[in-house]
Amino acid sequence: MPDNYTLNLLSPTDWQDYELLDCGDFEKLERFGRFVLARPEPQAVWPKKLPEQEWEKQAHARYVREKGRQEQPVLNADKGNWQLNSKMPEEWLMRYQRGEMNIQFRLALTAFGHIGIFPEQAVNWNWIYDTIREMPLKRPRVLNLFAYTGGASLAAAAAGAEVTHLDSVRQTITWTNENREASKLPEIRWVVEDALKFVRREAKRGNRYHGIIMDPPSYGRGPKGEKWVLEQNINELVALGAELLEPRDSFFILNLYSMGLSALVMANLVRQHMGVQSPELGELYLQAKSGPQLPLGTYLRLKR
Repeated sequence: MPDNYTLNLLSPTDWQDYELLDCGDFEKLERFGRFVLARPEPQAVWPKKLPEQEWEKQAHARYVREKGRQEQPVLNADKGNWQLNSKMPEEWLMRYQRGEMNIQFRLALTAFGHIGIFPEQAVNWNWIYDTIREMPLKRPRVLNLFAYTGGASLAAAAAGAEVTHLDSVRQTITWTNENREASKLPEIRWVVEDALKFVRREAKRGNRYHGIIMDPPSYGRGPKGEKWVLEQNINELVALGAELLEPRDSFFILNLYSMGLSALVMANLVRQHMGVQSPELGELYLQAKSGPQLPLGTYLRLKR
């Protein structure tokens, strides 16, 4: 008989330096510290709540796709550029603090519209930090795959874990190390590698981790041009993750951003490969100050 899953809706509530001000018409208006940015958002299919004049008034910068914001904003994945409405620095710092966890991020306006942080992931940072602090281990080993600029790695390090941070882009490793230094956290093991290649080797070596965090993109490239396609590779990745995860005193997190994949995909993978019948499943979202709730991917979490 199939399990009945409860899907949780989670949104961060501890941010002081971040606010989603409004979203709609395939864009979002966000405050990061002292600066307000307007960026594309394919999930925001409804109309904006605030008038366009208010967006123009508040935004210090706006990211515009090269082919124009009105031309297929959902499908257009080309580069764009930032239009600066007022003077702002090339980079700045913002803080996330909850209890004894105090981490800082260097933010910057990149060519692809990213700025170095995914604020909705704060709910997972809290969970990672609390889970590690509750473990009966001095320094649990944590592996963060597709780790980007490392919010999850910083949270794990702040909780006392021995962290391995893997990303295929060397520049993001450098960026994460700057975040680590700004946060005054201990050293992290940095790995510039294709995620699948790395976990295959780790499985052959018999290495194990007390925590594994997977944050795979829909599409991507490894440092040597290795192709990553989520639907084609996620099964092997989770299967190898099951081999690498310690059978006791361990945790696992999987985030998916693909609009075409249900949370039940993650549940089926974990049941098959890890034998866990009822993991925690849900959707992450950001609550806009203007009212709408912006969905930003699904998640699966488990402890054992």
